[in-house]
Amino acid sequence: MGRKNRFDMYIDYEKSYRNRRKRRGNTFIKVILLLIFSACIGFASYYGVRLKMDEQKNRNKNEFNMGKNINQDNIEVENLSNKEDTNVLPDSNKDTDSKDSFENSSETSTEEIETIPVNSKDSKNKVVDESKDDKTLQEVDNREPVRVKGIYVTSRAIMDKREKLFEIADTTEINAMVIDIKDDNGRITYMMDSPKALEIGATTNTISDIEELMAILEEKDIYPIARIVAFKDPYLAEQKHELAIKNKDGSLYRDNNGECWVNPYEKEVWDYLIEVSSKAAEIGFKEIQFDYIRFSTGKGMSNVDFGPLAREKTKEDIIIEFTKYAYEKLKPLGVFVSADVYGTIISSSIDAGLVGQNYVEMAKYLDYICPMIYPSHFGEGNYGVDHPDLEPFKIVRKVLTASKEKLDQIPEGEHKAIVRPWLQDFTATWIKNYQEYGGLELREQIGGVYGAGYKEWLLWNAACNYSVDGLKKK
Repeated sequence: MGRKNRFDMYIDYEKSYRNRRKRRGNTFIKVILLLIFSACIGFASYYGVRLKMDEQKNRNKNEFNMGKNINQDNIEVENLSNKEDTNVLPDSNKDTDSKDSFENSSETSTEEIETIPVNSKDSKNKVVDESKDDKTLQEVDNREPVRVKGIYVTSRAIMDKREKLFEIADTTEINAMVIDIKDDNGRITYMMDSPKALEIGATTNTISDIEELMAILEEKDIYPIARIVAFKDPYLAEQKHELAIKNKDGSLYRDNNGECWVNPYEKEVWDYLIEVSSKAAEIGFKEIQFDYIRFSTGKGMSNVDFGPLAREKTKEDIIIEFTKYAYEKLKPLGVFVSADVYGTIISSSIDAGLVGQNYVEMAKYLDYICPMIYPSHFGEGNYGVDHPDLEPFKIVRKVLTASKEKLDQIPEGEHKAIVRPWLQDFTATWIKNYQEYGGLELREQIGGVYGAGYKEWLLWNAACNYSVDGLKKK
């Protein structure tokens, strides 16, 4: 048997008992000491937390009192400012009320502005820095848009029917006029200081008081739009044959009415249009609207020669390029840019290619695109409407619904023109299934515009005789 077992066989019970009693005593003392120590730690922690809470409470109280003082200073400054501006406020309110509701909605609410302490130098510097950064990140656009409900006005009508036209604007919802500045004949309707127009003798004195007219329009809060006829320019074509569309034999092309057109492929024509438009902007027009921004559709177009550039670029290509060029030149002048297009190009690629108007691509370089959706100009059965002229509400709504679907091709976030259609305020006696157009038919078309989700429109009557009974009164 080993040594370990021999020791295990002998146990001194008396010694073991004494050791156990001694260990129990030591354990008891240790427990008591541990309890006392724990109690001390607990009391110390309690008083430490209590002291910290009292300090925080005092600090919050001091900050509250300080904030009251700062707010009081701000109130005193605000009250002083209000006293100084009492004579200005009524005019400011008047100006605000005169703006369209959608414009006002873009203004920043005073409730959203963070109050900055009067003496906070750091805060002031921070605001200045942020505004500076904003200017560098995005282009500042100071143009003020207007939700247009307008009428077309010839240069002769603005002289001979001025009072009647102004009465329409004074008493109805009409708030804009599209006025001929470069007309269908290629003539400038007032004595414009344009070197290129003066060179060819294109200016006239039809509007003899242009500056007075612009002042009246501004006084009456009528939004002025300059109508610039683009590539239908018989006057320029006759004066400068090198800029005209020519037949393959070198002779001047003439449309079905015997009128010449200028060649959209000629850059000099572009620059002439920009110069005339720029002068119109200088005189006070808020928007430049290009009409006949297209190719002729006359029978002889199959026999023309546009030059070598036409073998590289299609009609649509060149019209898109001009639209982009004009927009980039005119927007910095503070004017909006719009263009009239055929209503049929919205859904017909054949028509688009024929006239050179690509609805989607042009909309990328315009502020407003204005499809001419006169019910009488659609063929029977178009858009599922048997006789479009007889159903103005239905055809207008269907065409503009198609417009919305078409422009949805432009990705979200990219620039896209606002759609502002031309509506029919005339009777198309030359078609088979027509009706007399008056206030009711006008209102049906306007209802079609709203039904398709659009808000703006223009009325066309070549004689400037409008159906006032179809317009809402002020």
